[in-house]
Amino acid sequence: MARNTKEKAQETRERIIDAATDVFYENGVSNTSLNGVAQAAGVTRGAIYWHFKNKADLFDAMCNRVREPIYALVEEVSSEKTTDPLGQLLIMGSAFRRSVVENHNFRKVMTIIYHRYEATDADDPILLYQRDWLMHTRESTKRILANAIAKNQLPHDLDLRLGALMLQTTFSGLMSNWLLMPDSFDLVDDANIILNAALDNMRTNPALRKKV
Repeated sequence: MARNTKEKAQETRERIIDAATDVFYENGVSNTSLNGVAQAAGVTRGAIYWHFKNKADLFDAMCNRVREPIYALVEEVSSEKTTDPLGQLLIMGSAFRRSVVENHNFRKVMTIIYHRYEATDADDPILLYQRDWLMHTRESTKRILANAIAKNQLPHDLDLRLGALMLQTTFSGLMSNWLLMPDSFDLVDDANIILNAALDNMRTNPALRKKV
């Protein structure tokens, strides 16, 4: 019985996240209320508060559906056991972007993150979540680049901060543009060419070297 209750609670939680994704996507995050999510999920507002502290916590849970594959990617690619970190980064990055193209729910979540949230308050918890995630991914990217340097795939004097910033903004720009205009370029093949070019830039561009 306890197991059945736990499974039902998990099903309810997932249903709430599914409903929130739909409502966030249709109305935007700022214009979405927990009452609206509860109605879409077919649950009470109290049921939402049983699983989530507030709308920001619900938003974060939704984002984690696409972040978890990224966490796994970072852990694998930055591991010292990975002999080809840049190759693995490109392969696994392609797999993630293909998921965004082919998985409708992934695409919805990424659209919400990039285009359905308007920050109206500098202390908005959702905005703070977004900023923390950006800084986390930038630091994670630095770890990957450091591993690539250790494997002699990048110059030893590469400025990790600038390299990570370039990769992060290149990825974000590609994703943001594709979500608005998916027919304008291929998020997998074209993006791979551009990301490869960014890596070549790190290998050869003196502007990306550490300043002595």
